[in-house]
Amino acid sequence: MTNIHPEAQIGANVQIGPFVHIDKNVVIGEGTVIASNVSILEGARIGKICKIFPGAVIAAIPQDLKFRGEETIAQIGDNTTIRECVTVNRGTASKGKTIVGNNCLLMAYTHVAHDCVVGNNVILGNATQLAGEVTIHDHAILSGGILVHQFCSIGSHVIIQGGSRITKDVPPFITAGRDPLSYAGINTIGLRRRGYSNEQIQSIQDIYRIIYASGLNHTQAIEKLQQEMSPSAEKDEVIHFLQSSERGIIKGYFDK
Repeated sequence: MTNIHPEAQIGANVQIGPFVHIDKNVVIGEGTVIASNVSILEGARIGKICKIFPGAVIAAIPQDLKFRGEETIAQIGDNTTIRECVTVNRGTASKGKTIVGNNCLLMAYTHVAHDCVVGNNVILGNATQLAGEVTIHDHAILSGGILVHQFCSIGSHVIIQGGSRITKDVPPFITAGRDPLSYAGINTIGLRRRGYSNEQIQSIQDIYRIIYASGLNHTQAIEKLQQEMSPSAEKDEVIHFLQSSERGIIKGYFDK
């Protein structure tokens, strides 16, 4: 039978299937559909018009031995789809919340660990696993069976080959693949689908030629970008990503 805590806040027109458990301190936005055998635990904040499929578990406590029972949340944005057996853990004292943005698709058996931040319009392929405090920026696509090391950052508009192991940061706008994971060009198809012009795409290609094909280290590449490339939002985003990277970025295909 379905079990809904009397203190849970359930929005209008929410559909709840059989054998669902909804704990206290839970908020579910209007129009969300929750299928059978879903567990929504204390600290869940689920947006409007989401779809949650059988077996998903939202806001379980972190798989982190440093967790001491602090009050934290797991936040799911509007219009996000969570497929079968997905797990999204709530945050720890480190950040206080785990965030999955709007219009995301988390395919079956994906795991989003404590304090991750997943942006808007992100796709996580089947069985992709995010360790703690991973950041994924808007419009990124991670194909199936990807393992992401804790603290890694993945830039916007990237697409990453299935089965990859990610241990370094992945800068925006690129395709990444091979083993070990490497820069494999610009995500041209994805950028065109999202309205980027040929001129913008050419500019991004020029940016990454400097980063990966000029023989410069990253500090030198940033200086060259700042001095020689015309001002653009794309250039600023790439430079900010490089300057903010704490784990270092993935290498080019021919780098040793």
